Amino acid sequence: MTQTLNEYLAVSTANIPIIGLIINIILSSTLAFFLGWVYVKYGNPLSNRKRFANNFYILSMTTMFIITIVKSSLALSLGLVGALSIIRFRAAIKEPEELVYLFLSMAIGLGFGANQTEVTIIAFAIICGIIMVVSKSSSNNYENQNLHLTISSSNTQKLGINDIIDILKKECSVVDLTRLYETDQVLEATFNVEAQDFSKLNKSKESMLDLYNNVKITFIDNKGLM
Repeated sequence: MTQTLNEYLAVSTANIPIIGLIINIILSSTLAFFLGWVYVKYGNPLSNRKRFANNFYILSMTTMFIITIVKSSLALSLGLVGALSIIRFRAAIKEPEELVYLFLSMAIGLGFGANQTEVTIIAFAIICGIIMVVSKSSSNNYENQNLHLTISSSNTQKLGINDIIDILKKECSVVDLTRLYETDQVLEATFNVEAQDFSKLNKSKESMLDLYNNVKITFIDNKGLM
């Protein structure tokens, strides 16, 4: 029995069809592309979504490639466990939603790597459909407010919140105040804003700096404005 097991570990490999491999790569990248579109349009993280979504292609295709290789050999599968145990990832995942999309991207690769084409496509379509329905019905979904703007100043006698809003409304179609901290020494305000392009925001910034040179302005782009 021991000899039979050793022989199985040594020779239990199968030829991988090249045509099937190419088809799975194409399907993995296609679904990853659509997943990136869903993430950019319906996701909520504050980081640059377009840049983060570019990771989905590589992750899906790499996972698919690994599963395609190791599924034909038990020895390779055991070796993969040992190899992964010495790998340490140090990428900072700032929000749980980012991790969820990474897992979904890996699931695409796992499905196609195991040749579960129909199941993978159907499950992916259902999951994306649920994401879109929930996002559209959620009252917290700021679909059009694609930029978070923070303004702070230490000269509160010269700068007021109404002045800031008036300046922003000249160039931005949507200006929503989400946070305000004001004392005798400091004023900090955070907005969700929508602008047609970056030049509009730049005009607002220049107008504010012309009037109040001690103002600090921070942009957090969450959909890729440029």
